[in-house]
Amino acid sequence: MESKVSEGGLNVTLTIRLLMHGKEVGSIIGKKGETVKKMREESGARINISEGNCPERIVTITGPTDAIFKAFAMIAYKFEEDIINSMSNSTATSKPPVTLRLVVPASQCGSLIGKGGSKIKEIRESTGAQVQVAGDMLPNSTERAVTISGTPDAIIQCVKQICVVMLEVQCVGVASPPKGATIPYRPKPASAPVIFAGGQVRADPLGASTANLSLLLQHQPLPAYSIQGQYAIPHPDVWMPVPRQVLMNSPYQMI
Repeated sequence: MESKVSEGGLNVTLTIRLLMHGKEVGSIIGKKGETVKKMREESGARINISEGNCPERIVTITGPTDAIFKAFAMIAYKFEEDIINSMSNSTATSKPPVTLRLVVPASQCGSLIGKGGSKIKEIRESTGAQVQVAGDMLPNSTERAVTISGTPDAIIQCVKQICVVMLEVQCVGVASPPKGATIPYRPKPASAPVIFAGGQVRADPLGASTANLSLLLQHQPLPAYSIQGQYAIPHPDVWMPVPRQVLMNSPYQMI
């Protein structure tokens, strides 16, 4: 985060990270990337979306505070538009709230919650948005998810107040600065199913945690084929052929 004091007060370049599901990311990108291009141009913020075949993606928004808030407003109103469109084919009578998930360093969550929950209560009451800070850190990181729900206007006001708290921690020195390096959350790629030499179809053991990997391999044969789309690809580390009867009964095409 970069900051400097100007005549208008604190002029800051912020980086805010959002955690989104694939469908949400698709809505933000739009057809041929037209939606995200429009958001970048009209807000003036840099909007980057993480790569990878993951159920979740990280959307990083960087820019001056005004640009950040404009980008958030465009995202919130786009999600509200999606909700309204989905209700046209639904029997639901009440409109669900717009929900965004911020990714915040765990070291900053204490300032966001406040003593006895006073700060987060103040943010909820003044903005009308629901704010929840996850108790556990996101996998393999030192970050937590902060979920904000409400109307687009409530979400925008809530994000502004959260940014003020983060700036107080990092720039003004009202609170102690975060200690230690932040390990950012990186969504895990979707694991591909594999066919083991014994004929079982399981999730890729490489998707297992390091602690459980050795135990898993003790009880499972090595994967003979991994599934990509409608095809079974021979695993490079296994030379043992799969029995012909197993191949004949497999729903996948062998190549």
